[in-house]
Amino acid sequence: MSYRLIVTVVPQYSGALVTNAARDAGCPGGTVLMGRETSENEIVQLLGFGDAPKDITYNLVESEKAPEIISAIEKVTAEKKKKFGILFSIGVSEFMKAGDSEPVSVKKGEKTMAEKNVQMINVIVNHGYAEDAMAAARKAGAGGGTIINARGTAREGDAKFFGAEIVPEKDLLMILVPGDKKDDIVNAIRDLDCFKKAGSGIVFCNEAQDFTVLGKK
Repeated sequence: MSYRLIVTVVPQYSGALVTNAARDAGCPGGTVLMGRETSENEIVQLLGFGDAPKDITYNLVESEKAPEIISAIEKVTAEKKKKFGILFSIGVSEFMKAGDSEPVSVKKGEKTMAEKNVQMINVIVNHGYAEDAMAAARKAGAGGGTIINARGTAREGDAKFFGAEIVPEKDLLMILVPGDKKDDIVNAIRDLDCFKKAGSGIVFCNEAQDFTVLGKK
C-alpha cells in the first residue's frame, strides 16, 4: 500500500476549512501549521501570493484515496478568491504511527502530474536568515516561499562533536518552483554568506505532485 502527503498553503484561519473537507472525504485526520509568505506583490508565481500569515495543512492518506480528497478540497475552495492558495502532494516512502513497533515502508506513488515537474525546495536555516535565502532564490527565478518558524533539537554535546554552533531558533523555508529552475535556485542559496559556515543550514528537494492553485478559476 502506498501513501501520499497532501499539503496546502491557504490564508490564515482557513486551515480548518481544508482539514474538515479532507476528513469528510475520508482522511482520518490532519495537521495545521502556521507560516507566512515572503513573495513580492508584483510577482505572481508558484507560492507567490503576497506577504501575509498562512495556514499550512498536512494530510497523510492512502494513495488510492488521494484523488477523492484532493477533489473535496478543490470543491470547498472553488468559490474563494482567485489564488486563494495552493495544493500539492508528496509521495511517502516510510512512516510510523505512535505505538508501532517499527516503521512501515511503502511504495512510491505514481507521478500523477509528472509533466509539470514541480520541485519543492526546503531550506532550514538559523532564525532570521530565511529572508536572505528567499531573496537569493527570487533573483534566481523563484516567485515566493512560505516560512515556518521552528527550532533545532541538537544537544550541546552534538554541537561540540560536529563543530556546529547551537542556535535553537530555526526557519524552515518552502519554495515551489518549476523543475528546470531548481538547480539555479539551490546554487544561489548555497552561495550565500550565511551558508558558508558549517552547521548553519541545510537544503533538500523533492518532487511535488498534484500541484493545484485553489480558489476561483
